[in-house]
Amino acid sequence: MFNSRAFGDDRLVELSILIVDDDPEFVALATRVVAAMGAQVVATASDAASALAAAHENRPQAALVDVGLPDRNGIDLGSELAGLPWAPRVVLTSTDSDAEGEIGEGGPALPFLPKEELATDRLRVLLRVE
Repeated sequence: MFNSRAFGDDRLVELSILIVDDDPEFVALATRVVAAMGAQVVATASDAASALAAAHENRPQAALVDVGLPDRNGIDLGSELAGLPWAPRVVLTSTDSDAEGEIGEGGPALPFLPKEELATDRLRVLLRVE
């Protein structure tokens, strides 16, 4: 089980996050993990089209994006989200260990976090908006 105290005093207070994944169980887990870090999930989306609409509507400071989406490559979506005028921090996720090798091909490299490492301190570090 996730331990919210693992993040100590270094919480992501007032950080707004968009979660993009077509697996409702992962979205629920990610929402709990992000909330335990002190951040706020302002929207979720199960595909790229709704993710872009939610990003424009909510202007999140960060996004957690699955590499494998039903309507579009999540790496391309992540690059597009990172390029929005307010420049949200994008972290890509996947259960596919080979996905990390595809990131950065033809575009800016975005940070990658395997889904099994979701509840680790590394997510907090990757989402940190400086």
